[in-house]
Amino acid sequence: MQTLLDSLGGLKGVVGRGDRVAIKVNLTGGTKQKGLPGLPAIESYVTHPNVVRALAELLRDAGASGLYIVEGIFDERSFADWGYEEAARAVGATLVDLNSPEPYTEFANLPVGQSWYVYRKFTLHHLLEEVDTFISVAKMKCHWWAGVTLTMKNLVGLAPVSAYNSSPDDVNRSSFHGDSNVTGLRLPRVIADLNLARPIDLALIDGIKTVEGGEGPWEDLTPVNAGVLVAGRNAVATDAVGMAVMGFDPTAEMPNPPFLRGLNHLNIARALGLGTNRLDEIEVVGTQIDSVQRRFRPCTPTALF
Repeated sequence: MQTLLDSLGGLKGVVGRGDRVAIKVNLTGGTKQKGLPGLPAIESYVTHPNVVRALAELLRDAGASGLYIVEGIFDERSFADWGYEEAARAVGATLVDLNSPEPYTEFANLPVGQSWYVYRKFTLHHLLEEVDTFISVAKMKCHWWAGVTLTMKNLVGLAPVSAYNSSPDDVNRSSFHGDSNVTGLRLPRVIADLNLARPIDLALIDGIKTVEGGEGPWEDLTPVNAGVLVAGRNAVATDAVGMAVMGFDPTAEMPNPPFLRGLNHLNIARALGLGTNRLDEIEVVGTQIDSVQRRFRPCTPTALF
């Protein structure tokens, strides 16, 4: 981790002394999901706590005074069972379930700005507007609707389920998807809106041990030992490099893989001026893409989640 961040110039300019930092992880599906046989979730489809712990230690060294590991978790055991309580204790971080406004009495409204597509504002935790630095730490995976779920798509988990589900019994953010006949057009634009409302200051992709074929065990997953971490200060460029490592063209458009069923949210982000997904416009430092590239199988689930 140290070498990776040093190659980007270190954390200077990302975090300053006394800054409060939120680290958004990807803990999808909850602990009741039946994972791959003999393979824990943290080594397949959720962000590994050791990646977050290593990052948090460097953030402390850089002067961060408050660290928050945040996620809209699916069940109350997610942090504990997947090693995040232990990781948080080790680095003095606070765990925050974004599905609850606590310790506040209500959620905040974060505006998207003039370039909004679907939402003018989002109902989100107050912490997200208060922190000095916001970091997205994603797992390197594919996704049924979004093609890939990297650092930009990771922001879907910022939203409290209760504000974006279709009924009290719905455990998903169904309003982000809309009806299935429009999801492929709607969800990528919602992803863009979220990245405008809460911009990412540092993007990090955990591709050490992951999966191909989908984003969770409700799909037809195959383990992948890619053995790679990807980081950058621009989320669009970082996700573009991550896609290239996965063997995909980051400028591809539906219906080309991995965007088989939805628009490419990286293309939307580039059009908004959030960054570039064109590899010839991105400086890749450290290990080069072709030396770690592995062609991932796009999302081919056995059931929809």
